[in-house]
Amino acid sequence: MKEITFEHIYNPGHEIGENDLYKHIHFPEMLTRYDSNFLEFKKHPTLAEFKEAAHFLREFHQSKGQKHVKFYFPQDTKLTEELMDYFTREGYESGFNELYSIETGQFPSIDDNSDIEVKAVTDSELDAYLAFQYSQDLEYGEAFANQKVDMHKRNFQNPRLMQLLAFYKGTPAGSVDVIIEDHTAEIDGLMVHESFQKKGIGARLQQFVMKQFPDKTVILVADGEDTPRLMYQKQNYRYLGFRYEVQKVYE
Repeated sequence: MKEITFEHIYNPGHEIGENDLYKHIHFPEMLTRYDSNFLEFKKHPTLAEFKEAAHFLREFHQSKGQKHVKFYFPQDTKLTEELMDYFTREGYESGFNELYSIETGQFPSIDDNSDIEVKAVTDSELDAYLAFQYSQDLEYGEAFANQKVDMHKRNFQNPRLMQLLAFYKGTPAGSVDVIIEDHTAEIDGLMVHESFQKKGIGARLQQFVMKQFPDKTVILVADGEDTPRLMYQKQNYRYLGFRYEVQKVYE
C-alpha cells in the first residue's frame, strides 16, 4: 500500500472545481458542515493568492447562504509568518490536525468490562444512536444537529460506513464511525459523553474496530492542539504528519 496521507481521509463533500492552486470541495447536503465546504490548497499560497482564493470562496458561499470560509493547506507545510499575521488581523481561526495510523495487533490489550458493551448499529440501535448524536450536536445549534441526523441516516445506508454505539450499563455513552476502505479502516468522530468519560469507553470502541478489521491499517485524524492525540500516542498509534487549516465565520 502507498504511504498514508491526508488524501486517504474520508470526506463526504464533492469536488466541484480545481485549478493549479486549489481544489474546491462543496457539500450541498449539509452547508453548515465547515469540514465539508472548503478550499484545499495544493501548494502553499502567497498572501495575494490566498486573498484572491478567499474572495472567491466568500462570494460562492454567500450565494449559497453560507456564513463561513475554510481552507486546508498542504500536508507537512507550515504557514508563513506573513500569512499568520494576516489571519490574526482578519479574525481567522487557525489550527492544525495530526494524522495517525496503527496496525491492529499493536493496539494495547484491554480486559473485558461487563459494564461496557459496544455494538455495530443496526435497525435496533439506530434510534438510540441518532438520539445520542443529536444530544452531542446540539452544542452547535439545533439546525446543525437536525442536519446531522439526516447525514447519519444517509451514512447508515452506506456500506462503506459502520456506526458503533457504546453502552455503559445499558445507557448510550459513546460512539464512533468507521470508514471502510480496501486497506484502511478510518476512525472518525470518536466521542464519549462527558458523564461517562475516564471509564475506558473510548478505548473499547477502538478495540472493537481493531477486532472487526484485523487485516486493515486503522487511521485517524486528531486535533493537533487537543489532548486525545496524547492518548493515541500512548496507544501505539504512529504519527504520520500534520496539516494546517484556517476558517472564518461571518455574522
